[in-house]
Amino acid sequence: MIIGIGIDIVSISRMKAWIGRVGLLDRYFHPAELAAAREKGTAFEHSLAARFAAKEAFGKALGTGLSGLRLKDIEVVNDRNGKPSIRVYGSARTQLDRVGGAELFVSLTHESDNAIAVVVIEGAR
Repeated sequence: MIIGIGIDIVSISRMKAWIGRVGLLDRYFHPAELAAAREKGTAFEHSLAARFAAKEAFGKALGTGLSGLRLKDIEVVNDRNGKPSIRVYGSARTQLDRVGGAELFVSLTHESDNAIAVVVIEGAR
């Protein structure tokens, strides 16, 4: 059963502006996300924007927005084929458990100056 669906769009130029601000990326992104995004080279900002959109979409799927969530507790990862998924820790795990979420699905894309993410939370079958 689907518990929630969230969608969000983030401007890639917003991420470019964040890069120069000391400590900001570390505040919002899991260390492994930053390392993976840096491996993308010139697509660093695209990767961060898509991941940030996924974090916001996750909050929307929960029905709470980002209230009560530490964004670093939401980690967007890619498998060896590039398929994205979300790992949750701490505050994000607590919120997911609260709504009865058992599985997360995420889709990411970017075009021009925008990154978009969709997150679906599925409950136990």
